Amino acid sequence: MLPCAAAMLTLGFTSCIGDLDVEPIDPSTVMTADAVGLFNKCYANMAVAGNGGANGDCDIDGLDGGTTGFVRQLFNANELTTDESMCCWGDEGIPAFNYNQYDGSHPMTRGFYYRLLMGVTYCNHYLDPEVCGNYDKTMTAEIRFLRALYYYYLMDCFGNVPFLTHLSAENAPQASRAEVYDFIEQELLDVRDDMLDPAARKFGQEGYGRADRDAANLLLARLYLNAEVYTGKPQWEKAREYAKLVMDGPHKLNTQGMNGYSAYQMLFMGDNGETSASSEAILAVLQDGITTTSWGTTLFLLASTTKSDMGEFGTSEFWAGNRCRPNFVEKFLGEGQAASAVGKTTAEILAMAGDDRALLYGKDRTADIDKPGEFTSGISCAKFSNNYASLGTPHNSKFVDTDFFLMRSAEAYLIFAEADARLNGGQTSTEGTKAVDALRNRAHTSTYPTYSTNFILDERARELFYEGFRRTDLIRYGQFGGMDATYNWQWKGGVQSGIRFDSHLNVFAIPNDDLEANKNLKQNPGY
Repeated sequence: MLPCAAAMLTLGFTSCIGDLDVEPIDPSTVMTADAVGLFNKCYANMAVAGNGGANGDCDIDGLDGGTTGFVRQLFNANELTTDESMCCWGDEGIPAFNYNQYDGSHPMTRGFYYRLLMGVTYCNHYLDPEVCGNYDKTMTAEIRFLRALYYYYLMDCFGNVPFLTHLSAENAPQASRAEVYDFIEQELLDVRDDMLDPAARKFGQEGYGRADRDAANLLLARLYLNAEVYTGKPQWEKAREYAKLVMDGPHKLNTQGMNGYSAYQMLFMGDNGETSASSEAILAVLQDGITTTSWGTTLFLLASTTKSDMGEFGTSEFWAGNRCRPNFVEKFLGEGQAASAVGKTTAEILAMAGDDRALLYGKDRTADIDKPGEFTSGISCAKFSNNYASLGTPHNSKFVDTDFFLMRSAEAYLIFAEADARLNGGQTSTEGTKAVDALRNRAHTSTYPTYSTNFILDERARELFYEGFRRTDLIRYGQFGGMDATYNWQWKGGVQSGIRFDSHLNVFAIPNDDLEANKNLKQNPGY
């Protein structure tokens, strides 16, 4: 167990240090780190708030598990700010996400920022040669991957961020976005060959829930896809190359349904780690209703999007918060057709859309969100469930068993197709078309001779909605912040019809309290 698991994180990300630099009372005692425990902690930072599970203390002093939940704030930051989702809750920070009005005092971006920095700190601790850095070559490569992953989300969301690759009592210096990009790229290239061989693993099999070489390949592909945003230089060839490595690997798309559930549905169900759905998981954030519980991981995605009138989802928790903006519903039903979902069950919407991914619910709902504080004002999302495709019984009536597939192979198909289209004048070649076809065939929906970059943006919404990608996608397409961003969605910028907002909101503000604590840091421009 990590000695400073509940340590406060304020000065850059160095506050664990005092707890780690201790001498044993008995000078004859030799202190050794629990390598496996610390290794697990580097992963667990994404899955649980602290060592005590959902109801235990949060790792980060002064904040709670909900505010700092990795998946919860990944969702809030990248979905509530976009055309995909809007939350009816009045919690501090939620309206600012909904209306693109966040700044350095925003409590939830602050929680996400510190959760990510805590992950870096855990990894830096493990990688210290005097701690666990020399314990096992493969485990070391994985922790370097995880550190790169935490830095990726920091760079993507916060731009120029505090940066350290070792534990230090000094305040962290600030690195530019391009510098962090270069670090992530080189780390992934350095460690990928030392990681586990790619394999389709299931829960209970050795290596399930750990990052293998294809996790590094997919993160490289994602990094290169957004390279022009991060560095000013596009890297479409490299994005396509590394996406193809994943597509050709063993993490195959799940294409086989079970007991009336579609292959797509199975990716988001309580036994997704035990069925054929697990083949698609490249990095799963593990959840279990008894041993690994959290208010901020898959339970959040499920409970926050559902109301008890929607049916049985394998949990007693229905929080009725996040629902779909009409602009997203139109991605399935056609422009101006969101209202056709009103009064329809999920089965009826699936049939109407002709797409297995249209997991929406419209009975007793409206299409337009004319009452932002009411959950039924807007079409509901029915994507996440704790039901078992195998018809088994969930482990707990409250907390869920549904693993969150943070990285899955479908993303590689979309990266390959977009990069291919951008390299071919805006339309996919034969290979790029096949990549999109694979996803659309899995969804039992129509295919086309070729696909444009704009079609692929919409296809990413259909395939990856509510999984934490949308803000980054809209920024890459020039459709998020900025006066040139012509795409509006309902309540964009705080106006129901949607208005443009300044491009400085393409990155979140560095939290004000970290600026005060660490004088090496400068606020992002525009805040």
